[in-house]
Amino acid sequence: MNFRSFEEFWPFYVMQHSNPSTRRWHFTGIIASIAALLCSALISRWFLALVPLFGYGFAWYSHFFVEGNVPASFGHPVWSFLCDLKMFRLMLTGNMEREMKRLGKRPLLQPS
Repeated sequence: MNFRSFEEFWPFYVMQHSNPSTRRWHFTGIIASIAALLCSALISRWFLALVPLFGYGFAWYSHFFVEGNVPASFGHPVWSFLCDLKMFRLMLTGNMEREMKRLGKRPLLQPS
C-alpha cells in the first residue's frame, strides 16, 4: 500500500492494532526497550543490543500470534516507528481508545 503522508498512514496503523492485546504487547516492548536503553547508559553498552530485540520482538509476536497480520514495519519502517511512539503516548495518557473511536475503529472484545 502506498501512503503519501503520516496522517494518511495513521488510520491504517490503528486498524492493524485493533486488538487491545496487540497494543499492550507493543506498549510492553517500548517499556522494555526504554529500560534496556537506560541500562546501556548506566551499566553496559551490551544492553543496546536488547533495544531493537525487545521493541520489535514484542510487537512482531503480537502481530503474528495475536492480531494475525503482518507488521506494518515490514513495508513502512519509519512511519511505523513514529506511529508506535504516538500509540505509546496515547496509551500512556489513556487516550488510545478515544483515538480508535475517532477513527471509527472498533476495538475487538477480549474473551472472558
